[in-house]
Amino acid sequence: MKSIDINCDMGEAFGNYSMPNDIVLMDYISSVNIACGFHAGDAQVMQDTVALALQKGLAIGAHPGFQDLQGFGRREMKISAREAYQITLYQIGALNGFVKAVGAKLHHVKAHGALYNMAAKDIELAKAIVQAVYDFDANLILYGLAGSKMIEAAERSGLATASEVFADRSYQDDGSLTPRTQPGAMIEDEKQSVQQVLRFAEHQEVVSMNNKIIAVKAETLCLHGDGKHAIEFAKTIREAFKSKGIAVKAP
Repeated sequence: MKSIDINCDMGEAFGNYSMPNDIVLMDYISSVNIACGFHAGDAQVMQDTVALALQKGLAIGAHPGFQDLQGFGRREMKISAREAYQITLYQIGALNGFVKAVGAKLHHVKAHGALYNMAAKDIELAKAIVQAVYDFDANLILYGLAGSKMIEAAERSGLATASEVFADRSYQDDGSLTPRTQPGAMIEDEKQSVQQVLRFAEHQEVVSMNNKIIAVKAETLCLHGDGKHAIEFAKTIREAFKSKGIAVKAP
């Protein structure tokens, strides 16, 4: 049976937050990427999200990003490879404290926002992030954009990888994600989203905004929890996978 992971970025809030979307979405995904306090999240939200993910039996990952609360980690920042290593290692350690405290184990690491997109193209940033993950725990899995420098660097280091594709983002001709500042970057049509994810899962390819067919390695599928139609998309995607005999499980 074919299988694919569905991951979701969560814990991106502050303080006494009830996480209504996160709670519902956790029933439809298999792994979770939890914000580590730099672009979003705080100690309380990290602890609560880890506890909930554990209850739901999900694979737990750290989601490190730029220290940019106002920009939600989505604004590019000029940092050195050394700084990228430091902020990645720091944030993995922060989340792992809460994971270890409940007797669980960290499963993966996925960079967030601008850090993710910059490292997808910049091999030095990619190598720094990969090194931080490897130095923390060489058994962790690195989630990265399919075909990116992140995946390349991780494979060279011997770190396990999960090539990531997106249910609710459009693609450029080079396989990169359409920048959020451009029209059509986010897919808001449920039918279009389902068509895209089935194409990933069944044919390992995606159609760019210019109708170019791009080969992709699809091992984990990201669904953004803060999307307008996140819950509806999650339900429909799971139903579509079930109808095609595609299992949903963490790598």
